[in-house]
Order: sequence, then C-alpha cells, then structure tokens
Amino acid sequence: MGHPTDLDPVFRSHAPGYWPAEAMADWHDATWQLKNRVSSLAALEERIKLTDEERAGVLLAGNKLAMSITPHFFNLIDPDDPDCPIRRQVIPRMEEGWDAPEEMADPCGEDSHMPVPGLVHRYPDRVLFLVTDRCASYCRYCTRSRVVSGVGDQHLETHWEAAFKYLEEHPEVRDVLLSGGDPLLFSDAKLEKILSRLHAIPHIQFVRIGSRIPVFLPQRITPELCTMLKKYHPLFISIHTNHPRELTLEVREALGRLADAGVPLGNQSVLLKGINDSVEIQKALVQKLLMCRVRPYYLYQCDLIRGSAHLRTSVSKGLEIIEGLRGHTTGYAIPQFVIDGPGGGGKIPLNPNYVVHRDHEKTVLRNYEGEIFEYPEPTPIPSLELERLRDRAGAGCGLS
Repeated sequence: MGHPTDLDPVFRSHAPGYWPAEAMADWHDATWQLKNRVSSLAALEERIKLTDEERAGVLLAGNKLAMSITPHFFNLIDPDDPDCPIRRQVIPRMEEGWDAPEEMADPCGEDSHMPVPGLVHRYPDRVLFLVTDRCASYCRYCTRSRVVSGVGDQHLETHWEAAFKYLEEHPEVRDVLLSGGDPLLFSDAKLEKILSRLHAIPHIQFVRIGSRIPVFLPQRITPELCTMLKKYHPLFISIHTNHPRELTLEVREALGRLADAGVPLGNQSVLLKGINDSVEIQKALVQKLLMCRVRPYYLYQCDLIRGSAHLRTSVSKGLEIIEGLRGHTTGYAIPQFVIDGPGGGGKIPLNPNYVVHRDHEKTVLRNYEGEIFEYPEPTPIPSLELERLRDRAGAGCGLS
C-alpha cells in the first residue's frame, strides 16, 4: 500500500536530502539541478546501496535508455527500500534487458503516422509535435525509449520548418500537442519561438504541452516562463505524476505559478506494478492533485514498450482501481482509464461494467455500492395528447 506518509495530504520539501547543506545556495536554480543529475553508476552508489538487479540494470542501460535523475527527484528515493515507488521509476533494473514477445519498439505506432519527421498526425483534427529527445530525468517505462536520451539505436529526427509548413497547409488541424522528450527543457526564447509560430496559424485553436518538468524539475517553472506562456492562450499543460510522494512543496508551488498564469493543468499517470497499482495510492494521488489545481486526466495502461513487463499490470487491475475511486471520491478526481491501441490504434477508454442489461425499453445499471437501478427509454408522447395540448394552448390564447 505504501508508506503511511504517502497517503496523507501534506506537501513536504525533501531538500537537501542526499546533498550537503551548502547545496541549498543553488538548489532553486534549474541549471544547477540539471548539472548535478545522477547519471552514472558511481554517482548512484555514492548515495544508496543498490541491489544486484539495479546494478546490472544500470550497466545494461547505457545502450538502450540513459539514466538521469535530478537532485530534486532523487531526494524522494527511500535508500532502504528496493521497492520504493520513486526508485523503481527512474533506476534501471536488470529486467529491462528482457523483451517479452508481445512488446514493441513503437507501441503507439507513431513512426508510421509521421507525414514529416517529428510530427505525428493520427487523429483527424490534432497532431503530436515531437520537438526534442531530451528530458530532465528518464522514466524506465518511457513509451518513446526508442528515440529519447540519445543512447539507443534510433534517433528522433525533427524538421521544424517542414512541420510548420505541414500545419499551415492542413486547416483541419486545430490542436497541437508539444512533446518529446520534454519541451519545457527549452529556454524561454526557444520555446516562445515554437509557440509564436503556432499561434500565428489561424486554424490552430489551442496548443498543449506534455511535460514532466514541473515534477522532475519544478525550479524550471519560473515567473518569467509563466509570463511568457500567458501570451499564447489558450494553452494547456499535461503533467505526468504517478505517485503522491512526487507532489512535494516545490512541485505544488510550481504548479500554482502555472495555474495563476491561467494555464489549465491536467495529469496523466501510467499504471505501474508495485508503484501505484492500488486504490489507496491512486486515491491519495488524485486528491493531492486537486489540491494543486490539477485535474486528473488519464490513467494509462502501460504501453507494450520493450523491457517493461516487470512494470506492467493486468488490465483488470486498472478497472478495479477506477471502480474503487468512482463514488468514493470527488468526480473531478477520477481519471479516464485508457489503453493506447497497440500498433497505433489511439486511446481507447475502459470503464468498469456498470451496465447490467440494456434493451429497447430500459437500461439496468449498477452503482458504486452494487445496488441495481433501472433507467427507462423515453416514452413517445401519444398523438392524442399532443392534439389535446394544442387545443389547450389555442384556448389559452383565445384562438378557439
């Protein structure tokens, strides 16, 4: 179920944690955080005792998906618990080296839907614009592990001008999602260059940014960044948080700056075995998100990315969690459980089976307590009744 403090609604700062007290002089500087990321076996072993599985995982990670952990996020790791939910998200394990037969390099079929490099056009009215292959830290279950971090065999190709030209020539596109990698790693000026170009295309109605920067690197969410983002509304940001421990005092403050700048915030979680696959942890997470002015948006079944079998749960576990939330917490707190159709089918929503029976007369429903209710189909108004109502209306108007 997790450590008891993971279930309370308190926001804590974990600084300086594994770092010396003098590091606090630079702690709130995003550049310092990036320069001091834990990205080697030696840096890991300076701070925590690794298991044999973790040590082997780090040695194997060098040619697949790089390891990189910001000091802020590293401080959330429990050094005495190999099953720590933060630790398992960012420290490689030996199991990553095994590919299950059902796994794929590109489980969402993005490469086959790219009209120009870096631009994915799968849905009719929206596109995914992959603008970078770098992140502040790397999640071990990353859907794009084939192209992010720069150590794998495949590299992300981007041609921004070709992408802008494609968007200008396709008026059906009204929604652009910036992702990667993480767009908020860019400088304010570089990010504004992209936003201003998109803002100038008349048929693009709004832009979204997918980012884990507010969680991995809250120091990046500066007042200056927020002032710049305000110029390009409507602008939405989807953050990625999987566990309530990730919502620290610094993260809440960063999210507050974005919310105060008028940016609607949603959260996308990935259901991960032994990390957040319980009703208790998910409830603590979604309720804490609302306290940060973030609306839980999606709960993803983990994609069939290569080397992820040890982190994936059954689909029934996700349905069980949604059923454990529905009716037991605020409706705003309940995300939509989805599977990205393997191979490029797009997001497919899944819900517990609340419909017991349906026919042309009624729908029989089950509520969160297991009680049964009938909702009848609408009864057509008899023609004689309609005639009677017309007569009454006519009489009331002095027309009869």
